[in-house]
Amino acid sequence: MLFSVTRLIAFKIVGVSGLNHAVHNKLVSFIWSIADDCLRDIYVRGKYRDVILPMVVLRRLDALLESTKDSVMEEVTFQQSQMRLTELDESALRAASGYVFYNTSKWTLKKLFHTATNNQQMLLANVEEYLDGFSSNVREIISKFNLKSQVRHMASKDVLLDVLEKFTSPHINLTPHESEDPDGNRLPALSNLGMGYVFEELIRKFNEENNEEAGEHFTPREVIELMTHLVFDPIKDSLPPVMTIYDPACGSGGMLTESQNFIDEKYPNPDTQRDIHLYGKEINDETYAICKSDMMIKGNNPANIRPGSTLSNDDFAGTRFDFMLSNPPYGKSWSSEQKFIKDGGDVLDPRFKVTLKDYWGNRETVDATPRSSDGQLLFLMEMISKMKAPGDGAVGSRIASVHNGSSLFTGDAGSGESNIRRHIIENDLLEAIIQLPNNLFYNTGITTYIWLLSNNKPEHRRGRVQLIDASLLYRKLRKNLGNKNCEFSPEHIVEITNTYLNLSSIDRPAGGDGIAAQVFDNRDFGYHKVAIERPDRRMAQFNQERIETLRFDKTLRQPMEWIYQHWGDTIYESGALKNRERDILKWCEEQELNLNTKQRKKLLSEDTWKKHATLVKVANYLMETIGTDTYRDYNQFKVQVGQALKTLAKESGIKPGASDKNQILNAVSWYDDSAEKVVRKIEKLTGDKLDNLLSHLGCQQNDLPDFGYYPTGKPGEYVTFETNADLRDSESIPLADDIHRFFLEEVKPHAGEAWINMDSLKIGYEISFNKYFYKHQSLRTIDEVSKDIVVLEREAEGLIAEILGIGVEDVSGVEND
Repeated sequence: MLFSVTRLIAFKIVGVSGLNHAVHNKLVSFIWSIADDCLRDIYVRGKYRDVILPMVVLRRLDALLESTKDSVMEEVTFQQSQMRLTELDESALRAASGYVFYNTSKWTLKKLFHTATNNQQMLLANVEEYLDGFSSNVREIISKFNLKSQVRHMASKDVLLDVLEKFTSPHINLTPHESEDPDGNRLPALSNLGMGYVFEELIRKFNEENNEEAGEHFTPREVIELMTHLVFDPIKDSLPPVMTIYDPACGSGGMLTESQNFIDEKYPNPDTQRDIHLYGKEINDETYAICKSDMMIKGNNPANIRPGSTLSNDDFAGTRFDFMLSNPPYGKSWSSEQKFIKDGGDVLDPRFKVTLKDYWGNRETVDATPRSSDGQLLFLMEMISKMKAPGDGAVGSRIASVHNGSSLFTGDAGSGESNIRRHIIENDLLEAIIQLPNNLFYNTGITTYIWLLSNNKPEHRRGRVQLIDASLLYRKLRKNLGNKNCEFSPEHIVEITNTYLNLSSIDRPAGGDGIAAQVFDNRDFGYHKVAIERPDRRMAQFNQERIETLRFDKTLRQPMEWIYQHWGDTIYESGALKNRERDILKWCEEQELNLNTKQRKKLLSEDTWKKHATLVKVANYLMETIGTDTYRDYNQFKVQVGQALKTLAKESGIKPGASDKNQILNAVSWYDDSAEKVVRKIEKLTGDKLDNLLSHLGCQQNDLPDFGYYPTGKPGEYVTFETNADLRDSESIPLADDIHRFFLEEVKPHAGEAWINMDSLKIGYEISFNKYFYKHQSLRTIDEVSKDIVVLEREAEGLIAEILGIGVEDVSGVEND
């Protein structure tokens, strides 16, 4: 996660002291100038970063190793000459270098420059020997940056020596030690954090040069600062001596390193040396390389930073973390990774499956994957799968994750998104959600939210969720940075943190600004979604026009109609479709029908055409048998059709299947609210069968009509009716409400024939900030508006009089005239 260093206030927010802003800008400007001075003629501007970023990383690593170079070379000589080792002992080399990386070649960047000749091939060979001398963790970074290829290209264009000269210049100091330039001017030491800001500012500038989103990978430092407060402050007195922190979309590692800095600076423990282990995963090679190098520079274990897709490969399977902070990509498709997660409708990866109870308490494993166009909730599920169970002295796990609004409400009941929210809330993992101001991030102006999760809530938070609206809490920047035009001040961060820590409820008046907060029970976000059905009422009549629609498949009606219009009944002749295939497909292409392979095969199949011709033939037989009378009782019509089809089967052997019969019936019938209801089934409901049904529906026997079971008047006999899909509606009923009560009071008065379809019931969860924090502002009265207009007119008269140099009375007189 990166940040533009041009905002000096951010340094104060994260507690950075002693970082000289002018020196830092000088470094960035100097490094930026290398591109223009050395690379202008051999790289397009968009490719400058391919050289500059890896060279900055390389020079920083090189500078750190300079002071211990002799010790490392002595250790190499000792192991090779005295111990006669064929493979060097890495642990001893790390001890000699003082870092988790080292270089066993005789070269440093300065030595490469000072001993270089005009022979570019020799220089290239020396540089490659130097690069190959690094420990394997640095060689991986070099590989991810594709640095060797860039070095060879620079050597072939005779600029490699120039680039080395720039990066080893005595006028800049990329080392962690104070020095002087040749003129005796002091060059301050560059801390690891300062080096991180150099990386971030360079990346921001390169992105802008490439017309990319300014700050594509950036999370503002004040947002990270807020997240660290929310994660660590509640348990500041019980932080474990050994901590693991994880970011599944770590970028260049800002969330990780700032978390570590936060703990070290805000909660130092003089009695116990804390051991903090940072873990991360990053799919972009460049940012992964920067993150890994940063881990090495700061003494963290670089092996804990993994390259590749978090979603496709669970590199940390079985590992559990104490704290997790992330700003995963949102609005980004994960369809390319779907094959690793799902096989059709089956979820393969256990991280993205959850077990939930249905309305009747039955446990079922369900899909917890969002739509393929937005994978941000998958990263949240990844973190939830890595939570450490509380107990045995452990504090459990705490998560802070940034999302856009779609994570709050996208997806209907039963969808993957809703199942994820339901799993989180019903397992009492969600502590709070904080709405952030618009335009707080560099690459988006949309509203964003911090989700705060814990699997070890304190007693006063259990069963509750706090929503904090901090969208109006910000101060404007003097200059926009990408989409970012505002920021949190340190006071804002304190206010938000205290609101969270105190579990405060704060009401904001209509039209006011500042912070607002409300506390809810978990169940307040849940609802039952149930279908409300109404009976189908159908009329039916055979006529030639309706029968003729059976000649064409519904999904291929347009091309089939065109084919039949052109070739008529000859299309049924053997080989007719094959002979006209080219003409048919050409017409489909001209009409932009975009038929897939399956549709084309079906359209050109003789079986398709013969099947529909048979339907027309059967329907015509039925019309001859039954007649063309209009039936207002579809039930009676259906009986007559059934009898006629039995006769047809005996006479001709033609036996239409159930699907064919339904196609014919649907073609010659239509909904009419004056027709009789269409009966679905008549059944006996007595004894255990009745008791089981009443238990399933949760009602009394007298209530059965409200659930679609209507007594016929005969003992224990009930009739159910076919439903009309076009009249079907659905209701979302809060979990705390009674479904039957809601139906009787909110639905039945407006739809007397409706009933509740309990078998359709699904449980959903959504969170709406607008619903909870919207304040209605009443319109002003006519009198108030009129008074304002009068005041404005008087002010205008005064201005005109002042401009013209005459009295207000004169202006009024002119207007009156």
